[in-house]
Amino acid sequence: MNPLSRPYRIITVCTGNICRSPMAEIMLAAAFRASGLSDEVSVDSAGTTGYEVGRPIDQRAARRLAITKLSSQHHVAREWQAGWFRERDLILALDIDHYAWLRDAAPDQESMDKVRMLRSFDPLVAGSDLLDQGIEDPWYGGHADFDAVWQQIHGAVPGVVEYVQAAVRRPAPHREQMQQKVRSIS
Repeated sequence: MNPLSRPYRIITVCTGNICRSPMAEIMLAAAFRASGLSDEVSVDSAGTTGYEVGRPIDQRAARRLAITKLSSQHHVAREWQAGWFRERDLILALDIDHYAWLRDAAPDQESMDKVRMLRSFDPLVAGSDLLDQGIEDPWYGGHADFDAVWQQIHGAVPGVVEYVQAAVRRPAPHREQMQQKVRSIS
């Protein structure tokens, strides 16, 4: 049972919130449902820019998600809001520029410590340089690029679920220790 009085909140962040971050949001939400944590964890997404606000997910991303029976029909792009630093427990950047942007925008150290690269949870790249943990924007590419993004996100999902599972199952004082671990990895 989650020791928090509210769900553990995760947000995935990319540039326009129409390709990478909604794919990650939808894939993570499905994984939390499958692991029985959907009542204890909420996942959403946003973009660092307002270029695509109000638009649906890119159809190539929707196609890739649909292959695994994941629906993206309700997604509407939105722009990052500064207040979300305080409201989210884990902020997952999809590429190094999002990571840098979020850390620069963070109002304090506590907020900065919540920012992680999504692929830092992928055992294949977890210990590598941050530049190697990025997921390139598939927007200018084709279906193969969206398939590659799906694979990269898919590789990180189990690690995120395991990390969050540990966070929501621990008593509240241990959450500070989890934040310390985030600081040491980032």
